[in-house]
Amino acid sequence: MLDDLDRELWQRGHRFVRYADDLRVFVRSERAAQRVFDSVCGVVERRLRLKVNREKSSIRHAADATLLGFGFYFDGPQVRIRVAPKAIKRLKSQLRVLTGRSWRVSMEYRIGKLNRFILGWMGYFRLADSERVFGSLDGWLRRRLRQVRWKEWKTTAAKRHNLRIRGIPERTARKWAGGSKGYWRVAGSQVLQVSLPNAYWNRLGLKTLSQTKQRLNPTA
Repeated sequence: MLDDLDRELWQRGHRFVRYADDLRVFVRSERAAQRVFDSVCGVVERRLRLKVNREKSSIRHAADATLLGFGFYFDGPQVRIRVAPKAIKRLKSQLRVLTGRSWRVSMEYRIGKLNRFILGWMGYFRLADSERVFGSLDGWLRRRLRQVRWKEWKTTAAKRHNLRIRGIPERTARKWAGGSKGYWRVAGSQVLQVSLPNAYWNRLGLKTLSQTKQRLNPTA
């Protein structure tokens, strides 16, 4: 239905990208954007007799625009690809489900589910230059898993024992095992970061976002 619109934009020399009915046209000024916006709406509504959703359509700076979960940012003279904030929000929402403390599954099963989800997600966003974002999310994910493990230890005696066998001094282990701090706070503590370090999760087979991106882009 929109092939005629593509041809019209090509003939006018516009730079644009379209996926199904999701269209982005890139121009140099806000004034030009308003003119092209009105023109495109005219083609769609009068010539093609389709309806433009005015609430979802807008004029905005290219750095604020997104398409299919991707956005753009400027690094000096270069334009780079990023993951859109809404896509990050959806990612964290799904990871919260997979790392929920109330989900009673083995850690092996949980990590397997996480790895499959992360592989699919990163396979889609592999071109994004968002290493700092991925690194931050990896730290957040491991903290989520630490609180799951802390809950799995259940009793004060089990917590103290597991901290001791992981190198935590007796006095410190006893203090944290018998404390009343919440799961999230304990998961972010130095004690749990030392006893359950990144290497621990690597040994369990967890593939983080950064690791998966490197695997999919070995020359990056």
